[in-house]
Amino acid sequence: MSEAIRTTCAYCGVGCGIRATVTGERSVEIAGDPDHPANRGRLCSKGTHLGETVGLEGRLLHPMIGSKRSSWDKALDLVAKRFKETIARHGPGSVAFYVSGQLLTEDYYVANKLMKGFIGTANIDTNSRLCMSSAVAGHTRAFGEDIVPATYDDLDAADLFVLVGSNTAWCHPIVYQRIRARCEAGAKLVVIDPRRTETSEEADLHLAIRPGSDVTLMNGLLRHCRETGIVDEEYLAAHVAVPEHFWSQLGEGNDLWSVTRTCDVPAADLRHFYDLFAASPRTVTLFSQGINQSTSGTDQVNAILNVHLATGRIGKPGAAPFSITGQPNAMGGREVGGLASTLAAHMDFAPENRDRVQRFWAAPAIAEKPGLKAVDLFRAVGEGRIKALWVMATNPAVSMPDANRVREALAACPFVVVSDVIENTDTGAFAHVRLPAAAWGEKDGTVTNSDRTISRQRALFPLPGETMPDWWIIKEVARRMGWKNAFAYDRPADIWREHCRLSTYDNGGVRLFALPGAGQGGNRAYDDMTPFRWGGDHVFADGRFSTEDRRARLVSVAQRPLPSPLTKWPLTLNTGRYRDQWHSMTRTGLAPRLARHRAEPLVEIHPAEGDRLGLIHGGFARVDTPQGDSLYRVQFSPGQRPGELFVPIHWTDRTSSGGRTGLLPRPLVDPVSGQPGFKSTPAAIVAVTTRWRGFLLIGQELAGPPECLWATRVAVPSGTLWELAGDGDLRSIEALLPRGERIEAEDAARGTRRIAIAWGGRLAAALFVTESGELPSRDWLIAQLGAPGIAPTLLAGRAPGVQADCGPVICVCFDIGLKTIAAAIRDQQLADVAAIGGATGAGTNCGSCRPALARILAEETSDAA
Repeated sequence: MSEAIRTTCAYCGVGCGIRATVTGERSVEIAGDPDHPANRGRLCSKGTHLGETVGLEGRLLHPMIGSKRSSWDKALDLVAKRFKETIARHGPGSVAFYVSGQLLTEDYYVANKLMKGFIGTANIDTNSRLCMSSAVAGHTRAFGEDIVPATYDDLDAADLFVLVGSNTAWCHPIVYQRIRARCEAGAKLVVIDPRRTETSEEADLHLAIRPGSDVTLMNGLLRHCRETGIVDEEYLAAHVAVPEHFWSQLGEGNDLWSVTRTCDVPAADLRHFYDLFAASPRTVTLFSQGINQSTSGTDQVNAILNVHLATGRIGKPGAAPFSITGQPNAMGGREVGGLASTLAAHMDFAPENRDRVQRFWAAPAIAEKPGLKAVDLFRAVGEGRIKALWVMATNPAVSMPDANRVREALAACPFVVVSDVIENTDTGAFAHVRLPAAAWGEKDGTVTNSDRTISRQRALFPLPGETMPDWWIIKEVARRMGWKNAFAYDRPADIWREHCRLSTYDNGGVRLFALPGAGQGGNRAYDDMTPFRWGGDHVFADGRFSTEDRRARLVSVAQRPLPSPLTKWPLTLNTGRYRDQWHSMTRTGLAPRLARHRAEPLVEIHPAEGDRLGLIHGGFARVDTPQGDSLYRVQFSPGQRPGELFVPIHWTDRTSSGGRTGLLPRPLVDPVSGQPGFKSTPAAIVAVTTRWRGFLLIGQELAGPPECLWATRVAVPSGTLWELAGDGDLRSIEALLPRGERIEAEDAARGTRRIAIAWGGRLAAALFVTESGELPSRDWLIAQLGAPGIAPTLLAGRAPGVQADCGPVICVCFDIGLKTIAAAIRDQQLADVAAIGGATGAGTNCGSCRPALARILAEETSDAA
């Protein structure tokens, strides 16, 4: 066995360290790195199962021009030629890049340099615009620079945690476990979220506020702090600029009772929150997509920052506002100017910054102003103003709001290039040229996590097929466009050193982002780099900020009017993530265990609301918005506020006939940050009936979803499982069955049909459908797909004799089911979550199932009583 390689997880902005031990040509054992400061050896379920995602299934391994395989030279020459021709005819503003937080910092740097410094336009934006650009804008307004002032070490020192718009237990499990560890030592936890999520179930206080009322909530808190003497007047006088009339404007409509009405929370709960905050000088407020993904996102961020600045809870251990990012290198992209609204190295487009960067790059041109942000960029594509577009490492046909309009724009664009690791994506279907990029486990470079820690991501495997790293692809196009000397990079270390030099070039301490000395030491130093945090532990400990006068700014923000229900669209649609999936599932969709927790896209609705609307738990419903519609399976959830819906973001045209959430949100954005508001779309819902339901288990990959009303795919060992439902006949479904020996049974009374296909003495496929009968559990049948023979009870859907039913999987890390956990609680009289872990192993790895374990424990204890 080879020596473990230290690298960094491919998923969220926590930036967990990994020790990866290569065990075969495309196999690897994954373990948490106990020496990495972000995770200290822990991994969530997604990181734990990264080893299941490194195969070559579905990979794009060769350049493609149209539907034909091409050489690299021909493909790169064509990309350079078409971009040069477009610029010559229509100007630099007629081309654009749309990039991704999946890129490494070195990739991001080269793309930004090419577009802003050599093509001469800032039309390069990133999918990070969709998740954290409001935090960037809020930081810049308050601090003068996009600085996250907190670190994970602050979580170990805080006495109060305020989680705002973040289902941290699911979306950032390792951060959540550090919070829980501190809470077990006496700290308090407040969760502010319209939904009662698994994070809120373990909170000391949950404020289920009305969606979009966060500014009122934080303004009310700040008004209370001033009225009760919690505001740090000495700190304000020394370090913060306060606008004229700030306090008088704050007093309007932000008293306790007004906040209670606007936020729709009990006055007693609101008072409890105020009291907890007042009593806890060491407070960390963590915020994520529930704050950022709003048409008032920047104001909501500044409302939080105002509270921390006014009370002096910043730059001190255990006291800070903390933006926790969604993507693995959203922060690295921010550092190199990956957003259309920034230049490079935390600089904006002020004349002196443009001159500085142009001199450093020896660039023939420099972008004169910010470029088009994501929504406006694709609008410009649709209107014909952008005539050549290069999409890198992202899938906007799925993830952008009003995705149907984005698809229309891509279809109309004269020239579309897509760099991706996957051969067939919703966006790649519109590409004139597809370029095969290296994936996680094949790339070398750096990433920056949410608390400013820079870590190395290292290659585990050689590049497969003809794939190449993103930085190489971009620099080869740049060289073919005529800029050979400026893009003469031979390795990522060359780019890293240039990035470090730019961070300190003519800086003089004006910008806090700087990497002095980090680029020294040559290639060996780069190869051996260990994680380090730029800016130190507490960047604002001295009270000096990145503004001209070195003072932070309180920013006057007021609550915008909240929308009233519309006659045609009476509900509010919220979108978000599932615990074990990532973005559009191009990676996590390959891991069978990660599908066990949520195998289908569900629309969650309060039971009373569902009953009123004639929905059936486990049935189907169509969610409609002014932009489009999509089908979901219904789940009644008492954690939903009445009048609100929740749907996941992960499913695509390749994995489902429904659950296409990107079709639904409005393309409305925050006026400052340009971030879309995914959290509050006017919607309606209507029940959809089906004649039959069933599932298809098959050992081969299908080209797309079967033709029926409902078809959703998950990976299983040795094949795939499609959950199905429809109102037509089954001929199109049966046509998908492979050749082989056919075994079948039929029950006309129940409309049940069961078909198995055997090939070479093994199960090749099984189709089970029924109109009124019951369908068997999938687990045993899934195991038969890889079994050496055909079980005699195959069409019964169960093994011979009596078999234990473990129930739905709760702990994905160790594949532990609900019934196993409940039996252990009853039989061993377990009294707490730690005891459940000791008895079964559940919750002892990433801990994201711990809230579920607590709920099961409470239910079992209640039943026993």
